[in-house]
Amino acid sequence: MDDAIAACRILVVDDTDFNRTLIGALLTEAGFQNIAYAKDGFDALEQIAAEAPDLLILDIMMPGMDGFEVCRRLRADHAYADLPVLVQTALSSSDDRNRAFAAGTTDLISKPLDRTELVARVRIHLQNRVLIRDLQTYRARVEGELAMARSMYDHLLPSAALCAALTNSAGVTLRSHTALSSDLGGDLWGVLPLAGGRFGLFLLDMAGRGVSAALNAFRMHTLIHELAPHLGERPGAFLTELNERAVCLLELGQHATVIYGVVDGAAERFTYAAAAAAPPVLIPPGNAALVFGEGAGQPVGITAGARYEEQSLPFPPGSALVLHSTAVLEALDGGSAGFAALLQSAAVQTAMADDDGGGGSGSGGAFTAVTTALAAAQGDVPLDDHTLVWIGRGGAR
Repeated sequence: MDDAIAACRILVVDDTDFNRTLIGALLTEAGFQNIAYAKDGFDALEQIAAEAPDLLILDIMMPGMDGFEVCRRLRADHAYADLPVLVQTALSSSDDRNRAFAAGTTDLISKPLDRTELVARVRIHLQNRVLIRDLQTYRARVEGELAMARSMYDHLLPSAALCAALTNSAGVTLRSHTALSSDLGGDLWGVLPLAGGRFGLFLLDMAGRGVSAALNAFRMHTLIHELAPHLGERPGAFLTELNERAVCLLELGQHATVIYGVVDGAAERFTYAAAAAAPPVLIPPGNAALVFGEGAGQPVGITAGARYEEQSLPFPPGSALVLHSTAVLEALDGGSAGFAALLQSAAVQTAMADDDGGGGSGSGGAFTAVTTALAAAQGDVPLDDHTLVWIGRGGAR
């Protein structure tokens, strides 16, 4: 017998001394090592409150408080909702058995007791108990790791102070919308201040989910900041070198989609390179048609030697530049078409005019209209991380 099962605490509840002794002897002979006894329902509840057992073997017909009432009281307490209760009973009618199950019984064993049946039922319920306990321990550990990863994630995102500094130096307003899945999906974005009022902007999405995806995203974040001082001005060379480093860093099968670009307000351009990322979108002023960038290219981390070409989008005053993860498209009906329809909706276009592109003194109504629609589409707990970065450029200054 497995040591964990043999060590499980079993509480035998019976008002007859002989029955308690018999059950204890049968279980001890079978290898169970931790057996306690209660002489009635009141004694059982007191012992359970002092030290919860892993299995309760309960006589149904007892004076004072019968087994039905013991079950009902236990099930009324959330702490004992999953405690297995094995009822021993001489009741044979289906109504009596149904009553036992309605009270919260897990399983029944008939009197007179059969040794083989008793041991088999005790063993299987304790096996389930140990398995559930192990799963609960594992779940608590994973939830703790995910909580730590979320905390690290929050510390890596651009601070409010940094975004405010960019508003002053680059003449833009930077806003973001992030919705994390319950198990983390590996999305991360950030900014890299550059000379002359310019800044680099990246958005990456690691393959996979969970703590491993989050840790890989953090590794990629470190690589990006290591490369920024040398290659931050050249998006194509930046992604090319990032891929070379990622191939060495990531394990086989792990990769990331990335977009990295430089926002240059003076030149009114966004110059970027993409590695299988969702294409950037420009919302021009004056209800003009949307301008879509390119999102092609191989994900980083798959094979060495990949080259990434630079692309550019105009970024005139009064416009907004939108970067987003592919999960944003998946959340909307129609995918890319649904996202385009949202950006061209009357609510967004009207707010764009009022906000002066979101980069002036407006309230950010266009961004709010988009993110409100996304939040409704994503639901309370999205299946994957969603990230949307909005760079609004005000009118000529």
